[in-house]
Amino acid sequence: MKIVVLAGGISTERDVSLSSGSLIYRALKERGHQAVLLDVFLGYEGDDTDKIFEKDCDWAAEIGHISEESPDIEQIKAMRPDWRKNFFGPNVISVCQEADVVFMGLHGENGENGRIQACFDLMGICYTGTDYVSSALCMDKGLAKELFAVHKIPTPYGFRLKKEKLEAYMEMRGQHCADREIPLEEGGAIPFPLVVKACCGGSSVGVYMVNREEEYGQALREAFRYDGEVVIEQYIKGREFSVGVMEGRALPVIEIAPLEGFYDYKNKYQAGSTVETCPAEIPEDRAKEMQRWAEEAFRVLRLKNYARMDFMMNAQGEVFCLEANTLPGMTPTSLLPQEAAAEGIPYGELCEKIIASALRGAKRGC
Repeated sequence: MKIVVLAGGISTERDVSLSSGSLIYRALKERGHQAVLLDVFLGYEGDDTDKIFEKDCDWAAEIGHISEESPDIEQIKAMRPDWRKNFFGPNVISVCQEADVVFMGLHGENGENGRIQACFDLMGICYTGTDYVSSALCMDKGLAKELFAVHKIPTPYGFRLKKEKLEAYMEMRGQHCADREIPLEEGGAIPFPLVVKACCGGSSVGVYMVNREEEYGQALREAFRYDGEVVIEQYIKGREFSVGVMEGRALPVIEIAPLEGFYDYKNKYQAGSTVETCPAEIPEDRAKEMQRWAEEAFRVLRLKNYARMDFMMNAQGEVFCLEANTLPGMTPTSLLPQEAAAEGIPYGELCEKIIASALRGAKRGC
């Protein structure tokens, strides 16, 4: 089968995407497929695209590992000064049109916000992951949170704030500093500690834990560097979990326990930074509850193919769904492959199952 593994791009998760893409590419090559790894932004400059599926080259091999800091995207953009006229790199679309399926190894902006998916739909290109509508719903954490609330999926209490309203908000809340609570438009309040996160970020980039008043303004301004809107929500102290869902069915629950701090960019991708246990060592009824909510979130957000839901569980055993990931990481430390392995599905087989599901969906026209 001719398969394009699409990775890279210009999101803050570029390096993560290239690591995922490289691993997917090698797994598919080992299973006999005519796979090619393409950077969606840099493309392929060669004049032999008609023979590209015969090549055996991992263009992401030089990445090697993911650094502790997110990449310098401005450096990447400088390699294509005219990129705003056409986001796709040279020959990307034509090569994808020649493939039987495109394996979406993209993460973050443009990979998970639905824009590329919408473009591929118009061009008749089959791809893995969910469609453009559900991609957009999930990428906007504030909107996804509102949908969770409407459908009674437990989620941390919080609200959205736009960048242009920041100064007015800071002025309004100043009078409430004495009781160390942040006022909400609805009249409620979120006590410290709380969480500030960029509305459309990924890999915990633009996420800040705020413990005291002095940190709050700075956290908001930092989060606004990544997006024009942020989500401010209650901090759930407890244990962190994730649940992958494939074609509407939940995989085993995995627990994530960072050795230091929270599950941020560094702890996600640096080997040895986090202890991951799958299946999670929790009571069976709690595991089933989490899986049930994961499947419900998958349905409510209109997801297709596969996805991953993140959860917290507090000391009282209450479960909270944080968000949905439409293109879960496929790096050596990623969670979804570990959950699949717990069900006896090795990495290469997982990749093929994702592809088979995407092809079935394309055949049904959905």
